[in-house]
Amino acid sequence: MPISLRLPEQEEKLINKMAKKTGKTKTAVILEAVAEKLGTCKNKKQLIRDLSGWMSHDEAEKLRNHLQHFDQIVVGDWE
Repeated sequence: MPISLRLPEQEEKLINKMAKKTGKTKTAVILEAVAEKLGTCKNKKQLIRDLSGWMSHDEAEKLRNHLQHFDQIVVGDWE
């Protein structure tokens, strides 16, 4: 179903930059964001939990610590 969005210029620039950086279309970036917000896709924590089921508690904790930097957003990287 086609939908038209009117985005503020700053958000559109960020979407364009993310699309270019990831090699995806703007539509794909927007659809991923919507799916994540609606909870229809697995977020990072759920994915790590699913994939780390075979790990010991200590191994899973190390993995969680190593992936923490992915939770930080540096706005300058997207401008």
